Amino acid sequence: MKNIVILISGRGSNMQAIVQACHAECWNARIAAVVSNRNDAAGLAFAQTHAIATAVVDHREFASREAFDAELARGVDSYAPDLLLLAGFMRILTPQFVQRYAGRLVNVHPSLLPSFTGLHTHRRALEAGCKVAGATVHFVTHELDHGPIIAQAVVPVLPGDTEEALAARVLEREHVIYPRAVRWLVDDLLRVERGIVTHVRGEAQWLI
Repeated sequence: MKNIVILISGRGSNMQAIVQACHAECWNARIAAVVSNRNDAAGLAFAQTHAIATAVVDHREFASREAFDAELARGVDSYAPDLLLLAGFMRILTPQFVQRYAGRLVNVHPSLLPSFTGLHTHRRALEAGCKVAGATVHFVTHELDHGPIIAQAVVPVLPGDTEEALAARVLEREHVIYPRAVRWLVDDLLRVERGIVTHVRGEAQWLI
């Protein structure tokens, strides 16, 4: 059985979707812990009500990103993670941290990567006149919001869309593709060759 550790900074809606899918679909995995960099993260209460261990490593208590990441890694490693998932974790991780969990560190980003890395993705999509937007699940590398793409979801950009309306539709799809991607990883169905993710059975629905 694989151990999954999830990092959050807020309510952790993607974390909740993963927890619910893990239980409903009886994955060969357990959510070993939910760890936050904020002690007021609402997602911690959700985890606790589901009997999941929680921990807080407050980034404000450290003088540097390197010191914070070192302590975060110590906490994460205490749960022996096979997979480490970022679910609204609002900290940029150092290359050393990323390398430590290479191949098992996964993120969901609210754009169709490689477009619109970083922040304000929905505003930028609207300003660019995009006709579609979406979300991407990807392996994390040292380059921000890059890394082999596991799955993507597409939503239409509607006339009169606001950032908030578009973000809400994209988030709904994140809640579908992130648990699906994690399930593939739990079942060892993915491989990465020259930066491209493939499904060992050749039957994955990458685009939703």
